[in-house]
Amino acid sequence: MARTPPPFAPFEWMIAWRYLRARRAEGGVSVMTWISLIGITLAVFALIATLAVRSGFRAEFVSTILGANAHVTVYSAGQISEDGRIDRTITDYDAWAKRVGQVQGVIRAAPLVRGQVMVSQRGSNAGVEVFGIAKGDLQSLPGIAESDQARGDLGRFDEGIAIGSGVAREIGAQIGDKIKLISPEGVKTPFGTSPRVNAYEVVYIFSAGRYDIDRTRVYLPFAEAQSYFNREGVADELEVMVQDPEHIEPIALSILRAAGDGAQVWTWRDASGGFLRALEVEDNVMFVILSILVLIAAMNIVSGLIMLVKNKGRDIGILRTIGLSESSVMRVFFICGAFTGLIGTAMGVVLGCLFAIYIDPIFSFVNYAMGGGVWDPSIRGIYNLPAELHLSDVLSAVALSLGLSFLVTIFPARRAARMNPVEALRYE
Repeated sequence: MARTPPPFAPFEWMIAWRYLRARRAEGGVSVMTWISLIGITLAVFALIATLAVRSGFRAEFVSTILGANAHVTVYSAGQISEDGRIDRTITDYDAWAKRVGQVQGVIRAAPLVRGQVMVSQRGSNAGVEVFGIAKGDLQSLPGIAESDQARGDLGRFDEGIAIGSGVAREIGAQIGDKIKLISPEGVKTPFGTSPRVNAYEVVYIFSAGRYDIDRTRVYLPFAEAQSYFNREGVADELEVMVQDPEHIEPIALSILRAAGDGAQVWTWRDASGGFLRALEVEDNVMFVILSILVLIAAMNIVSGLIMLVKNKGRDIGILRTIGLSESSVMRVFFICGAFTGLIGTAMGVVLGCLFAIYIDPIFSFVNYAMGGGVWDPSIRGIYNLPAELHLSDVLSAVALSLGLSFLVTIFPARRAARMNPVEALRYE
């Protein structure tokens, strides 16, 4: 009794391979196969490259926020002062910092003094935001203290001022220069309030990785900032750093309880949550659009297989006549389409991974070819186009491409399997 061959037997692979290598007379089939292959390759490449840039942009955005800003800001709800204004300063900031610092998961809690002033040097002016902070607390900020492009000596912070690279570029300041801080709320005299002007030596120039921070931020020693902004004995807020800023909500409640009555908290997600949600929406939309692109590329496989089935009608009739089953014929043509999708997917994965790995030289070449100015940090917020390759993104792109390639191959393969051998050979 004849034994039925197993599915995807060697002879099925042999026939499919012969059909994929079309002769000159069947050049149309060969062209369609190449079009399908190139289409799948480019679609998978675009999908992986987009997912990598998306992941890199979010990681860069979050890391620059967490590296130079408070994970949680604690401030006072405020009290009505004698002149009818709401006073939000913290008088017992040391006690608040001590209690908050004891919360599990908190790395440090530091008092801050903040104010907006104008910085000036040699006729050049810029509006900046001054952060008054202790030297030890500033040295614990990775985005400031561990900057690759920083200049100067942060150890001399108590002797001068630290400014962002954008501020230094705006006013033409260098290490050792004296710059002036001009505040409209200065010394109170019988004739009114006169502006306060103090000169400080630039001892440190940092780059936090974000244009808006580098362009507007200045750090002063905490005691000096208290004196400059008339905040003697008080602080404006507490800057709190935690071990796991990605999961900030549970610990924020513990921080609020530890700070005590009259305290309020503001997390980094509260400040940047709208932008992060916009990124998530954009990510989902881009994935859907690029999935449609992969589907369109996979549809070329259908066109190629339909042409192949039409050209191989006589062969199908002969194969069915000599005993090949419908399922064997279906598997032969399924292999033809699936093999095209598999090779195209593999090539797209290689190109996408190479793009993500070598994005810096690729972007530098594009910027050079376009004459520079392709990436404007004042608009994008960061200085470079980032890319971060994740295994989950690659696997999702591979699963999508192979799934669509295998799915669209079934229809023309079934059509070939159901072809009547008598009709196929009637006019031969």
